[in-house]
Amino acid sequence: MRTKRKRLRVSLLLAFVLAGFVLIVPNFSAQYRPLYEVIPLGLPEDTWKFYVPKNNPLSAAKVELGRKLFFDARLSADGKISCSSCHDPKLAFTDGKTVAEGIAGRIGTRNSPSLFNIVFNPQQFWDGRTDTLEQQAVEPLVNPLEMGNASHAAVIERLRALSEYRAEFQSVFSGEITIERLSQAIAAYERTLLSGDSPLDRFLAGDEDAISAEAKRGFAIFRGRARCARCHAFTDQRPFFTDFAYHNTGVAAIHPDFNRLAHQAAAAAETDQAKPVIDKLGREAGGQELGRILVSYQLFDVGSYRTPSLRNVGVTAPYFHNGSAKTLADVVKFYNDGGRHNLNIDEELNTLQLTGDEQRDLVRFLESLTGK
Repeated sequence: MRTKRKRLRVSLLLAFVLAGFVLIVPNFSAQYRPLYEVIPLGLPEDTWKFYVPKNNPLSAAKVELGRKLFFDARLSADGKISCSSCHDPKLAFTDGKTVAEGIAGRIGTRNSPSLFNIVFNPQQFWDGRTDTLEQQAVEPLVNPLEMGNASHAAVIERLRALSEYRAEFQSVFSGEITIERLSQAIAAYERTLLSGDSPLDRFLAGDEDAISAEAKRGFAIFRGRARCARCHAFTDQRPFFTDFAYHNTGVAAIHPDFNRLAHQAAAAAETDQAKPVIDKLGREAGGQELGRILVSYQLFDVGSYRTPSLRNVGVTAPYFHNGSAKTLADVVKFYNDGGRHNLNIDEELNTLQLTGDEQRDLVRFLESLTGK
């Protein structure tokens, strides 16, 4: 009875604060769930609300304003790039490209990750350089490789010239347009991008026929011989297939300049010259492959990136922070071979010696994580 009352309270909370959840359907077009529906099967009903900050409570109007901003290309300097350009609902909020492409066709350095369940990330971006969705929402606005604005002030000036936005910000925030309020609106929308109810969720809920025999074998391999679950952790309260930590699996070492840059960064790490030296290395060709050390300046972060969630991994190719793996079979083969050796490779990585059939079963399991 207590569990039922808890679920009812959570359902009522969601009904009042959300304009609707985005739903993935077979052709991957975005739709809105009705207000009264609970969050998808497999996600923690009693956890989600704790990820909504008190200084940015949700409301239907704020979520709708954030949705409008998310899809509005007028936020970019040339009026052609919106948040959805790199995070397309039809592609599970990715873009299907190796790395992001921004204003004037400029090529970025990182693959565009899915935004589904991003609310649960303790930090944002592949390297964890921001702690909140509010911070994440406004970084691309002034990135010269993304939306290309000279400053946040330039974006706000442009929006203040639009009567529709002046009225909506006044209605939602009881004030004028500011960069803080813009970030709050977009972040509010992003907190509603939830995905669950995958075949695996239904299998774990008791439907034995929800996944194939191959996927069941793959699940056993995932938790056993392949050791995937050591980083792609899965628990009742954190069922996201990620430990949210940062690991060097050797993907960065694919870049021909990585080893040279990594050794220089390692030598400078944790010295009084760490920041200027590592920042300079980050601006060199291939420097962005240094990963989280560009944020932390800590030796153990050389070439490290956040463990991505595996939910919807079957529909978010290509893979890795640099988009270097085109298929799930490529990903499995990379780890079956033990990653790529470098000075800071995670000690958990070794060759797995999975057979061809075992690798295919593992791929079938990963495909069972595609949700709604």
